[in-house]
Amino acid sequence: MRTQDDPIFVQSLGRAVQVLEAFQQADGPLSLAEIASRAGITRSAAQRIVHSFRELGYMRLSADGRGFMLDLGILDLAYNYLRLNPLLRRASPILLELRRNVRERVDLSLFNGQRMVYAARMQSKREMFFATLIGNSVPTFCTSGGWAAMAMLPDDEVDELLAAADLRPLTPRTLTDPQAIRDQIALTRQNGHALAIEQILMGEVAVGVAISGADNRPLGAIHIAGSLSEWQPEEFRRRVAPLASEAANAIASS
Repeated sequence: MRTQDDPIFVQSLGRAVQVLEAFQQADGPLSLAEIASRAGITRSAAQRIVHSFRELGYMRLSADGRGFMLDLGILDLAYNYLRLNPLLRRASPILLELRRNVRERVDLSLFNGQRMVYAARMQSKREMFFATLIGNSVPTFCTSGGWAAMAMLPDDEVDELLAAADLRPLTPRTLTDPQAIRDQIALTRQNGHALAIEQILMGEVAVGVAISGADNRPLGAIHIAGSLSEWQPEEFRRRVAPLASEAANAIASS
């Protein structure tokens, strides 16, 4: 592990977190062997950790008895994170008003380097199940919110992020050329918002505006997404970008 040289890091706790992280992108319950493989630990270590999590209410046996799943204790932790996050407390009434005004999907994502993690989602009429879930994340390099967040960073930090990014496309239109992404970031700096067309979902247009912290660095972003069957991209930009910018400024200054 990357923390092995840290004298006060608790290695057993790190392995337990690796077991929880094994469920990222899983399609269903995981066997002990699958958990061990995904976590990079031995099967016996996985067995002990899974047993401990079951006793604590963070993991359970699946209904068919063939694997393990996360349990409600995880949701309790997520609730407390959301409840105690000061940015989300400030943002909630502002996002509700924004959703009423634009009548399209409104999301707030948190900037986490290579990922934008959705922490608030206010849906439109045409969402799939996974698109409604808080905690889902999308790559920073190809999203309107990610471009908006990177637009607040110095060029050398942007270059570092792009150099480390997994630039695999999510759609046929996803930009994967670093210079093309830098061009979008430059446009975002110029306009004060990002416009992304079919970058993570075909048929979708999205506007992203960064939310800045006290140090003028990105905390996250507001995304507003619409359907290309209903909107022309420039029409969508004109309609929602001013409202998104107003909301982001209100959140940052409140």
